[in-house]
Amino acid sequence: LKNYKTDQELRAAAKADDDVEDSEGDSEEEDEIPEDISHLPPAVQQTVIKRRALLKLLVGTVLVVVFSDPMVDVMSEIGVRTGVPAFYVSFVLAPLASNASELLASYYYALKKTSKTITVSFSALEGAACMNNTFCLAIFMGLIYFRGIAWQYSAETISIILIQFLVAIMACKRVQTLADAALVFLFYPLAIAVVYTLENVVGLD
Repeated sequence: LKNYKTDQELRAAAKADDDVEDSEGDSEEEDEIPEDISHLPPAVQQTVIKRRALLKLLVGTVLVVVFSDPMVDVMSEIGVRTGVPAFYVSFVLAPLASNASELLASYYYALKKTSKTITVSFSALEGAACMNNTFCLAIFMGLIYFRGIAWQYSAETISIILIQFLVAIMACKRVQTLADAALVFLFYPLAIAVVYTLENVVGLD
C-alpha cells in the first residue's frame, strides 16, 4: 500500500515529466541563437534572424533555378548509359537531392529527443511529403492539360497516391516505433514495385 499510486498521482507525475522535458527543450532552443546577435534585444534578434532566413531562401531558390535543368540532363544521361528507364533513375536519385534539407533538419531536431522537437521533426517530414506529392503532382497535371501533352503516367500517379494514403495512415498513430519507421522506409521500394507491376504486368501506360 505504501508504494501504491492513484490515477491522479500518476497523471501528476506524467505532467511533471512533460514540464521538465519541455523546459529542457526550451533551454536548448534558447541556446540556438547565434552568438553574434545574442547580446541584442529579442525584437532585434528576430529581425536579424528573419533577414538571414530570407537571404538563404533567395540563395537557395537561385541555386535550384541554376542547377535543376542540368540535374535533369544528368539523370537522363545516366538512364541512357545504364539502359535503365529515366523514370526509375530519377525516382531513386531525385528525392535524395531534393529532400536532403528536410531530412537533415528533421534529424537535427530528433537528436534533442524531446516531445516538442520530435513533433517538429515529424511535422516537417509529413509537410514535405504532402507538398511533394500533391503540389508537384498538381503542377504536372496542369502542364499536361494546358499544353495538350499525351497522358502516359497512370501507373506513376496511382503509385504516388497509394503511398501517400499509406503514409497518412501511419502518421495517424499516436505512438511511433522503430518498426513503424522501417515499415515507412519500405514504402519507398514499394512505390517503384507498384509502378513496375502496373506498367509491365497490368499494362497501364
